[in-house]
Amino acid sequence: MGILSNEQSESEIAAGSTLIAALPPNPKPWYRTRHLLRLNVTLLVLLVSAASVGFDGSMMNGLQTLPQWRGYFGNPNGGLLGAMNAVYPVGKYVGAIIAAWSTYGTFRLDSSWSWRIPSALQGALPLIQVSFFWLVPESPRWLVAKKRIEEARKVLTKHHAGGDETSLLVEFELKEIEESISFEELVVSESSYMDLIRTPANRKRTFIAFVVGFGAQWNGGGVISYYLTLVLNTIGITSVAQQALINGLLQIFNWFASVLAGALMVDRLGRRTLFLWSVGGMLVSYIIWTALSSYFNRTLDQNAGNAVVAFIFIYYFFYDIAWNPLLQAYPVEIFPYALRGRGLTVTLGSTYVGLIIGQFINPVAMNAIGWHYYIVFCCLLGILFAIVWFMFPETKGHSLEEIAQIFDGKRPDATDELKYTKSAEARIESI
Repeated sequence: MGILSNEQSESEIAAGSTLIAALPPNPKPWYRTRHLLRLNVTLLVLLVSAASVGFDGSMMNGLQTLPQWRGYFGNPNGGLLGAMNAVYPVGKYVGAIIAAWSTYGTFRLDSSWSWRIPSALQGALPLIQVSFFWLVPESPRWLVAKKRIEEARKVLTKHHAGGDETSLLVEFELKEIEESISFEELVVSESSYMDLIRTPANRKRTFIAFVVGFGAQWNGGGVISYYLTLVLNTIGITSVAQQALINGLLQIFNWFASVLAGALMVDRLGRRTLFLWSVGGMLVSYIIWTALSSYFNRTLDQNAGNAVVAFIFIYYFFYDIAWNPLLQAYPVEIFPYALRGRGLTVTLGSTYVGLIIGQFINPVAMNAIGWHYYIVFCCLLGILFAIVWFMFPETKGHSLEEIAQIFDGKRPDATDELKYTKSAEARIESI
């Protein structure tokens, strides 16, 4: 084992030295280097894309505060309210801020335009996104996987080497991509969804992917995201202006928490640590929030109600530091290349299953038992914390190959890869 470790270390040092030699000298910061600036600008398309779907929970909270909207739709409650929420996909907070404050700005209108204007604003950001979408380059890895090598070379040359067709960096990256994909295609080119549960390691990966997706909707956030008005009603905050204002401030807070806390701490603290901090903080916040709601229900002390609002913000801070940056990033990291798309499908599928279930259960339960419903999420968060503690591995600082080693128990090679898929095993045996 010692000899193997020394050989592995020497190999990694050699690979690192090769990469350093291939990197072009560039003393200029990225914003003064044309091709790097162009590459960073393309990220704006992704940001606009995230913003364009951020109208979901925030807008529904804002619209539900408007008596004109409730009257127009026949004062929906329970399952009907859940069905109306279910048509809105999960979004992010740039669009959520716009949505929240647009409803705050229109709630004084007496006509149905008080809810029509925020609804119509949904079309603005997608139009901007479509206008610039053609600027986004194709993925070099995808191009290589489709045998379009020269196109991949052009993309790498343009965006990584500033147009230098003789760049050693481009050749190094292209060779690395080709070797990686060639090996993966050799042993796992015909994977199926059954491969997600074929081996113990893959079953663990799939379970984690499911927990991340389903947990994102059933960690208590779904109640606030879509039914904040029902939560505020239970603590005596029934004013349209107050509810719309709280919703608007919450979206701004969420944006800062996601960007300044979550995104910046992912690589500093690690994925597992962030999940533990997040779920632990959410659990403590929910317990205190539940206790304060119970106290308000007995005493009608508005100070307790105001404290609940504070803990809603605290809860969302802990939600934002992990579930926003890692909802898709973590499942993608833990799956091997051939199963990565299917693994992400498990996460997104479980997210929407949890969302659909919650849209019908949450409003009915809130109307029926009020604050007592929070106890359910206290229990679920406790279970979720235990799952993260015992089953979520740390992936910070590891390559995709090293992450595979964490799950499979040893450094993968050609014979190890046949464990991932049945078709790969058959192909190896036929050779």
